[in-house]
Amino acid sequence: MERKKTGFSLILFLVIVSCQYQGIKSHSTVDIDAAFKSGQLSLVTEWADSILTAGKADSVTQKKILLLRDQAGRIRLDFSLTETEVEKKLKKEFGEYSQEERVKWEKNNWLEYRVIDGEKRYFNRAVSNLKLIFAGQQSKPMGSTDLITDKFSQFKLEHSRRVINTQGSNGKPVSPVKMKVTYRLTVKADAVPDGETIRCWMPWPHESHDRQTDVKLLNTIPAIHTIAPDSAEQRSVYMEQPASKGKPAMFEIQFTYQSIAQYFDLSQLNILPYDTTSAIFKKYTAEQFPQIVFTNEIKQLSDSIVGTTTNPVEKVKKLYYWINDHIIWTGALEYSIMPFIPGYVLKNHRGDCGMQTLLFMTMARYQGIPAKWQSGWMMHPDEVNLHDWSEVFYNGVGWVPLDMSFNLQNSKDLKEKEFYMSGIDAYRLIINDAISSKFIPEKKFARSEPYDFQRGEVEWRGGNLYFNQWNYKMSVEYGDR
Repeated sequence: MERKKTGFSLILFLVIVSCQYQGIKSHSTVDIDAAFKSGQLSLVTEWADSILTAGKADSVTQKKILLLRDQAGRIRLDFSLTETEVEKKLKKEFGEYSQEERVKWEKNNWLEYRVIDGEKRYFNRAVSNLKLIFAGQQSKPMGSTDLITDKFSQFKLEHSRRVINTQGSNGKPVSPVKMKVTYRLTVKADAVPDGETIRCWMPWPHESHDRQTDVKLLNTIPAIHTIAPDSAEQRSVYMEQPASKGKPAMFEIQFTYQSIAQYFDLSQLNILPYDTTSAIFKKYTAEQFPQIVFTNEIKQLSDSIVGTTTNPVEKVKKLYYWINDHIIWTGALEYSIMPFIPGYVLKNHRGDCGMQTLLFMTMARYQGIPAKWQSGWMMHPDEVNLHDWSEVFYNGVGWVPLDMSFNLQNSKDLKEKEFYMSGIDAYRLIINDAISSKFIPEKKFARSEPYDFQRGEVEWRGGNLYFNQWNYKMSVEYGDR
């Protein structure tokens, strides 16, 4: 949910207090929290540093102050564009436009910004997202799958058609694809003081899934490493190395594996009533704060979508169609600065793959449908990228993959159209079976991405290294297809 904005009077009061007591090196967490909520991020940083430098805060207070200071820095990075910079981007993308149009875009939050330190600062992807919003409104009328046909959409449709026609309707894994992956994470020079140990967690594939087999490690840099057990819900390979002054620190893993497609024709399978006392039902129909929460809005909306339907397959179908018809794919803010992602999606009618998945999962769980997070990478040729999807549990069948943001496909054949509602292609890298799980070994500082894990995580004894302090790159070579 959005934080309430503090009024101008409070902002003025905080500024006056700051000016009157410049010699005081300590402020309460209430002051810092109020400054944060009002967008006075410079005050947040200044006051937080004063308290931390004084060294008199207890561990609980210190943790809260560090969190607020860290959040302030992350927000600044996501909302870095000035009005002048956005103006140039808008003119380049759309040409001339009226002031009335600009006001409308901002009022609807299509051109996303925040007021930081009294000035408008725009989301880095605000202009490209505005373009996606316009395209989505024009090409995605309610109940339609007449989307713009591109090369990738055609590739997915042809692949899913092949999966359906290869005796895949009963969930049998088919159409395997072998891949060789090289993943490199590079910490920028002098991000960590010379000689200090850099701790790095990199994504590592699960091996217990029918859709992912034959995982083989080929090489790591550095050579010494620790692979988390397959029971870890967010699986990683951990490495360390000392920082060297003036030089970047590189971590690299190389492995091969086989990814396999899967499709369930649920109309042909015997789906049983749920055992509401089972561990699976209880765990995967529960709330998971702060992102999977049954708010009144979620309850009312999902009830209005599902109606009187009691069949779990029909419930899922109705939820899937509603999100397909009402939510446009756009680039996302970093999840760590979004207090309640499903609420953001509903308010703005947009979101990326993980945001749409969290909305679907929240509504499905509220409706008594066990739903589980799954994510890692989409590995399609020329489309390798971070990606999130989910699995739905049907009693008598088991876990069935569902990719919310891959949407309904442009086909008159219902199985092909609804493929990603109960199937998945053979171009996946499964890293996560949950959100917000602990790493092995455990991370000491707050994560850069507190929910998902795809890019990696890095820290040293002085704190976490955020995404702006390191880079990542994945290279993929394909075998049999």
